Amino acid sequence: MTTTATPLSVVVDYVNAVAEGDLDTIVAAFAEDATWAYPGDLPLSRVWRGRDAIINDFLGGAGALFAPGGTPQVALVNAFASGEQVLAEWTSTGITVNGHQYDNRCAGIFTVRDGKIVSVREYADTQHVERTLFG
Repeated sequence: MTTTATPLSVVVDYVNAVAEGDLDTIVAAFAEDATWAYPGDLPLSRVWRGRDAIINDFLGGAGALFAPGGTPQVALVNAFASGEQVLAEWTSTGITVNGHQYDNRCAGIFTVRDGKIVSVREYADTQHVERTLFG
């Protein structure tokens, strides 16, 4: 008997994998043609297209903005679903390469189909991101 992951469990597992640094689970969570929209007018702001670009360029690029060994700590705050849509809220904290304390509360609307994340629209305090990561 096989069980199909629910959209909620896919997103919760994904956020927990980010928190644990579990790259295999992170990669497996996304559809190959997934998109991630990040708000604002920052160097990271755009629609990232494709699993590899999301993981290597967007998530990896954001991780490189933190001090060596200062990988941001991510914690799931809340998540709920309606159909294939999941709203997740998480915190992200750490020390940036600029020596600033990063402490942001983020939310994302995830769309999950066939057990894979196909799109994310993230919302965050982009002024805080600009001050701490790019200031």
